[in-house]
Amino acid sequence: MEIARIFAAMKKIFTILCLLLWGNLGYGQVLISLLLGDKLNSDKLEFGLDGGISYVDLGGISQAKSNGTFNLGFYFDLKLKNPTWMVHTGVIVKSTMGAKHLDVYPLNNPDLDAAFSGGTVERRLSYFDVPILIKHRFKNNFTVEAGPMVGLRSKAVDVFTQKVKDKDDLTYKLKVKDAYHPLDAGLMIGLGYRLMRGRGMNLGLRYYYGLVDIMIDDTAPNVYNRALYLAFGIPIGAPKPAPKE
Repeated sequence: MEIARIFAAMKKIFTILCLLLWGNLGYGQVLISLLLGDKLNSDKLEFGLDGGISYVDLGGISQAKSNGTFNLGFYFDLKLKNPTWMVHTGVIVKSTMGAKHLDVYPLNNPDLDAAFSGGTVERRLSYFDVPILIKHRFKNNFTVEAGPMVGLRSKAVDVFTQKVKDKDDLTYKLKVKDAYHPLDAGLMIGLGYRLMRGRGMNLGLRYYYGLVDIMIDDTAPNVYNRALYLAFGIPIGAPKPAPKE
């Protein structure tokens, strides 16, 4: 029953977050809470917004440097028979992988090749990521979690930059979607803490280790997504604690 509610709700929330993705997160929280918050949460299921800062990198490219990005999505904590164990899932709607300070490569345009000679490339790979983690909460409200995460690639762009007068004041964006597989998969582990004696915001640190070579060109070196997440989970419409007698 709870699983069916999760899948039905994910469709609605996904649509709402896509519309609000570039808007104000505070307004988005209010809207989702009014529409779905009280209906989704129960003693067995917790729904909320998940977001934070990601430090992403590309394994297999020696010169790649990690890049800081933002992520945003929603989560479900489905409590198992033993309530200290749960399944953490949801969708990271805004999830950007990639790296920066990559070497410039030929663009098959003499003017562009000359303009960006000596510059750098930032690779931005956008995904819809779905973690499926087994999560355990200790009595002190610390948590550990581990499991797979799968991703559906939506966009892929290389941003060429070059300094003319000021830093990176010359840019050129090249769509490279056809160079990358549409699906990604790997393993995620994490540590977390629940504020307000287990009823407040979730704070977490997660690491994603991609296991799939994301490049379509099999003659090129294997490339894998890597990401370190500083995560903040905000429960929406969570059941209130029973009043003390």
